[in-house]
Amino acid sequence: MSHDHHHTHEHHHQDVEGSWRDAEDDRPLSVARRRFLAGLGAAGVATTLGALPAHAHGDRPATPVNPWGGRGRWFAGDHHIHTKYSSDGQYEVAQQVAKAREHGLDWVVITDHGGVAHEKFSIGQVAPDIEQARKSYRDVLVYQGLEWNIPGAEHATVFLPPGRSTVDILRAFEAAYDGGVLSTPVASGGKGLITRSTSAAGEPYALAALRYLEAQVLSGRTEIALMFANHPSRRGVDSPHEFRGWRDAAPGVAVGMEGAPGHQAAGIPTANGGRGAARGLYDASPNQDSFPGFAPTATENPYRTYGGFDWMTAKVGGLWDSLLAEGRPWWVTATSDAHRVHRDTHVQGTGNHNETGSKGAPIDTGVPQVEGDYWPGFYSSTLVGASSKSYVDVMRGMQAGKVVAVHGRIVDGLSVRVRSLGEGDNRGVTIGGRTFVRRGDDVEVVIEVDLARGANFAGVVPRLAKVDLIAGPITGPAADRDAFTAPATTVVKSFEVARTARGTVRFTHVFRRVEGAFYLRLRGSDGNRLTSDGHPVMDVIGAADPWSDLWFYANPVFVDVI
Repeated sequence: MSHDHHHTHEHHHQDVEGSWRDAEDDRPLSVARRRFLAGLGAAGVATTLGALPAHAHGDRPATPVNPWGGRGRWFAGDHHIHTKYSSDGQYEVAQQVAKAREHGLDWVVITDHGGVAHEKFSIGQVAPDIEQARKSYRDVLVYQGLEWNIPGAEHATVFLPPGRSTVDILRAFEAAYDGGVLSTPVASGGKGLITRSTSAAGEPYALAALRYLEAQVLSGRTEIALMFANHPSRRGVDSPHEFRGWRDAAPGVAVGMEGAPGHQAAGIPTANGGRGAARGLYDASPNQDSFPGFAPTATENPYRTYGGFDWMTAKVGGLWDSLLAEGRPWWVTATSDAHRVHRDTHVQGTGNHNETGSKGAPIDTGVPQVEGDYWPGFYSSTLVGASSKSYVDVMRGMQAGKVVAVHGRIVDGLSVRVRSLGEGDNRGVTIGGRTFVRRGDDVEVVIEVDLARGANFAGVVPRLAKVDLIAGPITGPAADRDAFTAPATTVVKSFEVARTARGTVRFTHVFRRVEGAFYLRLRGSDGNRLTSDGHPVMDVIGAADPWSDLWFYANPVFVDVI
């Protein structure tokens, strides 16, 4: 699929073969799943592994998820954007939407910080601004959401499509379940139910919050609601069991996390006119609420970004892979987290956010400011495959995992087809999908990448140097809910992209005689900063040029064996 209809098709074709066997457990996933689900009862099916299709009868395969349908269209967007209604933000809603449109985005989510003042004032004030932006920029979908202080954890985007109950649902959700509200003393307008918003005491409230959102969908008050965990390893407070708990509590709502955080300009060196901080503002270290398993080592630091991506996403065999190895649908995105934009001339307004819910209109100083953010779409994009450019369809695409996280326009689009070459599903599925093959069949993966056909906003046409095909066995639910590694996941094949390649490049890989269930995913790089074995390099605080280290990450495909 491509984000731009105008492109050429100059193919670079490379066919390779491989094999995939689960050395530890070669049973079909259908057997492992039945054994696991037998201990859960019917209610556990959806909450543990998401909406997995059941077998119709015997060993007959179920209907594939996200069936491959040829080339389609990507819609680029950003689900993490702040305005003057955040205490640390400054822009008008219209400014952010206008900039998103200027930088090629099709959809945006306004996500000001939750808390006492936001629930009391801001959520009602931002709604008419969003509605006006929808009228002024009709070619951009503008969602209303909020950045939720997850009780017991970090932040998350929560958003809904437009509807008569949208504001009421968000306000009730925030009042009852925002960690900032729950940790604020009653005398100051909060509830004072937990000592700190990130303490473990808040975790039950997070699960209740997600169940509340799912209940709004089931009751028909809204057609869909989604949650993505933001900057998940920035402070190490998002424990592995919390990710599993969120997905289990509301599998139709809690669907993923920021694979790449915002604040990508923060690492630009001061000598180059930058802030000289950490890329993504990932400069923390463990604290009293951090998961101890994430402690930095001599060779690895989970509190830093790697090629601009969160460690949980960038590490092969890391936390993301540990979830995928269970068969859990869990998707990654890339956002701007735009608060104050690098080299923009505006500064915050003088309003009292605590008393009015707004910083007031930004002030134009005429002097470029040194900040850590980029405008929406300027550097980061979340490409979503959807059947139409409509509010619900784009959210359905995100919910289904038809998502590619992209930095610096390193690619313009991606088409993936995974199918059986035997008697199984010959049509195949695409990104975010699940297909079913017979034991012993060959499984073909066809990858078509639309290379950048124009300059990014650094004024350079980026060059994709390689694409990694990563795969690992699906071993079923982890016995330890705090497991965060998947040791059997590896880079199966790295495809080199010819320097002379233009238009669309095509790669093929065949997994021979598949014996056990597995998943696969893709990532790509400009090849500028790699370890000796081809992985992303940890970003250096104060010395990270985001334009010289570009990556994309595509969401997985699951292959079930019957």
